[in-house]
Amino acid sequence: MAASVLVTGGTGFTGGRLCVKLAGLGYRVRTVARAPEKAAALQAAGVEVVRGDLKDRDSLLAAADGCETVYHIAALFRQEGVPDAEFRAVNVAGTLNILEAARARGARRFVHCSTVGVHGHVSRIPADENAPFNPGDAYQESKVEGEERARDFFRTRGLPGVVFRPTGIYGPGDLRFLKLFRHIKSGRFRMIGRGDAYYHLTYIDDLTDGIVLCGTHPRAPGNVYILGGARYAPLRELVETIAEALGVSVSRMRIPFAPVYAAAFLCEKVCRPLGIEPPIFRRRVDFFRKDRAFDISKAKRELGYAPRVGMPEGIRRTADWYRAQGLL
Repeated sequence: MAASVLVTGGTGFTGGRLCVKLAGLGYRVRTVARAPEKAAALQAAGVEVVRGDLKDRDSLLAAADGCETVYHIAALFRQEGVPDAEFRAVNVAGTLNILEAARARGARRFVHCSTVGVHGHVSRIPADENAPFNPGDAYQESKVEGEERARDFFRTRGLPGVVFRPTGIYGPGDLRFLKLFRHIKSGRFRMIGRGDAYYHLTYIDDLTDGIVLCGTHPRAPGNVYILGGARYAPLRELVETIAEALGVSVSRMRIPFAPVYAAAFLCEKVCRPLGIEPPIFRRRVDFFRKDRAFDISKAKRELGYAPRVGMPEGIRRTADWYRAQGLL
């Protein structure tokens, strides 16, 4: 009989693709959703969708019943207007709830999704799993605490567990990079700063391959792994690759970083007390300054992780999907 697994976050991009991959590998897959009726695509792929919420421990106990492995992918991602306490309620307290449910129902392995965002701006590149934590906002702080709680739970409560930290996730189905693609396609894109900050992408299919390895490889429990693409690149290369996939050219004009960052700071100071979302804010401007470049050799060496989709091909596939959906 096929093993049963539970995936949290199945209605999100990464969790949904993981559900479909696991089902294709022959697992009996269950996921929790606050609105199961909105998960018809997962159900069509053979995934069992049950009602549940990370804040509702009883719903998680029911969902984890009979599942040998729990893949905890769900999280509250950064967005404007969310109180700091809500990030902790989902990403810390919610993580503890699903850990308790997994242990109570006899799970044999727990795979926890963290993020390379726990390292914030990387001062020495490429950073590996031992790089210091350096969170830059409430979301990243909550992910640090959630990961620390998970690792402590694995050590003290007898639940075999693995942590993985993905780099920037993209691919067909993801919308987080859509704004950047649209801006480049419009011809109005201007690089803020020199464009030499490093960014590290992970194509979704490569990532889900790595997550499955975390859930199945005998060497994985007790470890932390960074999962990313085969290489990182400066932002100017990423922008040029997107432009090529879209068939447009990019202006060589650059905007100095400091005045844009100062303007973002002033916008936040003025808009937030009035309940208005700032037109620009520092976190987005920091995208053009912070280095995010990582070493994936531990996952390659210990798990056999082998990303196959390079950035040009992954960007092309993503652009094609955006076009097919009428988004570009």
